[in-house]
Amino acid sequence: MSPLNTNDLHRIFEKLDLNGDGLVSLDELSWLLGRIGVHNTGRDELKLLVGKTSLDRLDFLFFYDAILKQNIGDDQCEAGEENDDLESDLAKAFEVYDLNGDGVISCEELQSVLSQLGFWNEHCGGDCRSMIKRYDTNSDGVLDFEEFKNMMLITNP
Repeated sequence: MSPLNTNDLHRIFEKLDLNGDGLVSLDELSWLLGRIGVHNTGRDELKLLVGKTSLDRLDFLFFYDAILKQNIGDDQCEAGEENDDLESDLAKAFEVYDLNGDGVISCEELQSVLSQLGFWNEHCGGDCRSMIKRYDTNSDGVLDFEEFKNMMLITNP
């Protein structure tokens, strides 16, 4: 898991806080964990893990930090499986963006997920078509898994 900066985490928190009460419910947190490929965690399991029924902004940052440290520890313990883990993580990330499950990521899917996570708006410049075009090696207008891996690993096509 790549570390996110505090601004990214604040934007994610705001997107998750659907009712604007300054708290992320366990249901909202469970949805996020499911979307990013962390095992499906039920509300009761999350309540035991978190010790609360909701997280404020600071609690959310601590929760993220704890997950990040756990993943770093897991990565260090399983150094021999690093490539398999990376491939698995990329496959899970690909599934997040492939909203309709057709095996490719379209411009609309990319923009939708980036918007949901708070990383896209009309004022941020550029468009998804140019993002996809850079890594779309077969020029079909969408990203398949191999093209997505190249993009995520920042290799040139």
